[in-house]
Amino acid sequence: MRIKNCFGIWGIMLFSMTGLCGCSVPEQETPQMRTIVPEEIVIPILPSESSEPEEVVPEPEVVTITISAVGDVTMGNYVGQIYTNSFREMYGTVDSERYFFENVYDIFSRDDMTIVNLEGVLTDSDAAASGRTYNIKGDPEYARILTYGSVEAVSMANNHRLDFGQTGSADTVAAVEAEGIVYAYDKNIGIYETKGIRIGYVSVNALSQSREVEKMMQDGIARLQEEQADIILACCHWGIEKDLYPTGYQQKFGKQCIDWGADLVLGHHPHVLQGVEQYQGKYIIYSLGNFCFGANRNPSDKDTMIAQQTFTFVDGERQEETAFRIIPCSISSTPERNDYRPMPAAGEEAKRILDRVNQYSEGFGLQFDAEGYVAE
Repeated sequence: MRIKNCFGIWGIMLFSMTGLCGCSVPEQETPQMRTIVPEEIVIPILPSESSEPEEVVPEPEVVTITISAVGDVTMGNYVGQIYTNSFREMYGTVDSERYFFENVYDIFSRDDMTIVNLEGVLTDSDAAASGRTYNIKGDPEYARILTYGSVEAVSMANNHRLDFGQTGSADTVAAVEAEGIVYAYDKNIGIYETKGIRIGYVSVNALSQSREVEKMMQDGIARLQEEQADIILACCHWGIEKDLYPTGYQQKFGKQCIDWGADLVLGHHPHVLQGVEQYQGKYIIYSLGNFCFGANRNPSDKDTMIAQQTFTFVDGERQEETAFRIIPCSISSTPERNDYRPMPAAGEEAKRILDRVNQYSEGFGLQFDAEGYVAE
């Protein structure tokens, strides 16, 4: 009975104490009563879509190569030509070698390579080859005209390369080499490199229409392919002088050049313009005509042109699409005579020359617009 009473008294006291305000009795921390404050939790903030690092895709490297081509360039005279109003007289009269190409310099200097057909030799030799109607030569120093004209390459395989024998040919090679100009003829292929692109070309005299010449072209193209040329030109001296339309052989051989691997065929020798044909997506220019032509003091037909083609490479790979155009020109800056200073035609003259090329190209299904570009 006393035990029960004693428990009751202490129980009442304990109950009373626990019921009092907590501010009067400090709360004792026990494992059951301890307030657990969690450590700071770092929640990673994921970047939004706009702040995610984007994959950097390098811009493709685009390289364009524009090649300008013209026809016969004869810097000098033929044996027996009258000195008055001749190329030699003009050279001795003008103040600078820049004179001869100054009207087309802006075009040639803006392209990546200019190539001309160098007809006639540059030599001091007087030992003219016998049995030739015209033996054409200029002085070796005339090679500077090409440099001042922004001409980088010459084709030399033609019917005048040996007008002064092997000596004249060797002297010509030495003269253009001294100016840093690339050359090609027969089995000697030429390669010009710019912007990391290798432009190769073969130059043959196809007037003989022989299998030997055809093999020379085929082998030359194959060698350029082995040399990893990115663009291959075929320079063909062919056709009949003064004929306005190509022969069947020109058409056959031009297509063969492309079948063997040429990307552009450049024709010369007729001394007049002929048409342009597209074959397998590539162009055959049957005759570029004369250009800076010292072998005639006043030719009756002064029409000529600059042919230009632009090739595009993306990350080193050549694209199929190209831009081809012709720029109508005259071989002289005056109609009265030949002043050996070719110039672009303008206005009605330009239209007239373009009309001629369109007439000659009509049979090949190719036409050029008013700006000289291939018409759709």
